[in-house]
Amino acid sequence: MLIIPAIDLREGKCVRLVEGRLDRETVYSNHPAAMAVHWQALGARMLHVVDLDGAFSGAPKNLDVLKEILDAVDIPVQVGGGIRDMQSVELILEMGVARVILGTAAILKPELVSEACARYGEAVLVGIDGRDGRVAIEGWGVTVDKDTIELAREVKDLGIKRVVFTDIRRDGTLKGPNFAATGELARATGLKVVASGGVSTVDDLKQLKELEPAGVDAVIMGKALYAGTITLREALAIAKGEGQAVG
Repeated sequence: MLIIPAIDLREGKCVRLVEGRLDRETVYSNHPAAMAVHWQALGARMLHVVDLDGAFSGAPKNLDVLKEILDAVDIPVQVGGGIRDMQSVELILEMGVARVILGTAAILKPELVSEACARYGEAVLVGIDGRDGRVAIEGWGVTVDKDTIELAREVKDLGIKRVVFTDIRRDGTLKGPNFAATGELARATGLKVVASGGVSTVDDLKQLKELEPAGVDAVIMGKALYAGTITLREALAIAKGEGQAVG
């Protein structure tokens, strides 16, 4: 299982939101590239970067900071937030990003998902963000009349092989992931699932590790790492299947 530290960008800074709300923001660093170097030095094998300004505005906004991150590390970086046309997909992949994550576009522009998959294959993921089982888009500000499994099956038909699943009610809360919904999504669709939102303890990671045979092969971690409720070293040990995590 892959542990992927998150770097959420807002106005050029590394921040964390609670449930995606701008009024519940904590700034963790004014230098996101330095944070990226920090996670790589501690053993991260991939980074997850979210352009929050892009997610709320509908177009990438932190490309200069993204370039600084890409120049600073040599591990793969996946990026989401505001990627809603083929020009943005091309631009970000050409910058050296390993994976782009389409979210809102999966609902509003399914033809973009299909075209991106045809051109870039498994470098294209879809982010499925759920609030009480329904799909949320446009920076989580709009909930649509579609459930998360229904959307997952639709994007699979468009060529998607892996999705990032976030339970918005858990994101940034340190209340634990939605294990049932995460496992159900993987089992019901056959897609590879990257779990996101709510991880706060060693036990949370152990439970997610148990979902690996179902297809949950990676976990994005944000607030837990920044708040220090679990160290990256502990997380990596669990991901490797080591019985006793080291602190």
